Amino acid sequence: MTTKTKSKYPDNADQALLKKLGAQVRERLAANPAVYKVPSDEVELFAVGDFMTPAECAKMIELIDATAKPSKVFDVDYSSGYRTSYSGDVDPYDPFVKKIGRRVDDLLGIDPRFGETIQGQRYMPGQEFQPHHDWFHPGTSYWDYEMSRGGQRSFTTMAFLNEVEGGGTTDFTELGIALEPKPGVLLIWNNARPDGITNLKTMHAGRPVTAGSKYIFTKWYRAREWR
Repeated sequence: MTTKTKSKYPDNADQALLKKLGAQVRERLAANPAVYKVPSDEVELFAVGDFMTPAECAKMIELIDATAKPSKVFDVDYSSGYRTSYSGDVDPYDPFVKKIGRRVDDLLGIDPRFGETIQGQRYMPGQEFQPHHDWFHPGTSYWDYEMSRGGQRSFTTMAFLNEVEGGGTTDFTELGIALEPKPGVLLIWNNARPDGITNLKTMHAGRPVTAGSKYIFTKWYRAREWR
């Protein structure tokens, strides 16, 4: 049996903030004709086609290749096979990165101060990211640290940057949804339910690449100002 770590933060410390932010983003995305809502009653999941141009995708891939190192998942070791991609935070002060980041901020209507640094990820044949949540689980070794520097993750945005020869789908395992990587497409999902409780149904996985490579970037948002 695992002993739960004591914390000064309640399990749903940011529920009210997540509820408020979710309502704001929901209304903004609903008013944007370029945003497609993926049919689901259990997760708020959206997609935007042609969010990035081919040239922008190529530029981001260059930046990812320059920074990518074996991925980490808090206290889970790379050798466990849980997450075997390569990843790295691209330079947040690079004018190109700032332009893309601000485009994501504006799409969701979220204060840029709530957004984490854009993280680039590269998957080669056989590499994957097994089923996981992006939000932080109470009682873990990292819970207090993450709560102290911005709180719970609210929204995830993820952009596909290249054509993948084989494999590499993003699967929402609780929903039975598998999304093919299409260059320039941005995915958006709310990590909480409309009531602000973190959503177990957001479990997702980066399935193994079977041929070629897969490049994406991810930008997460917090319930409070991130630092």
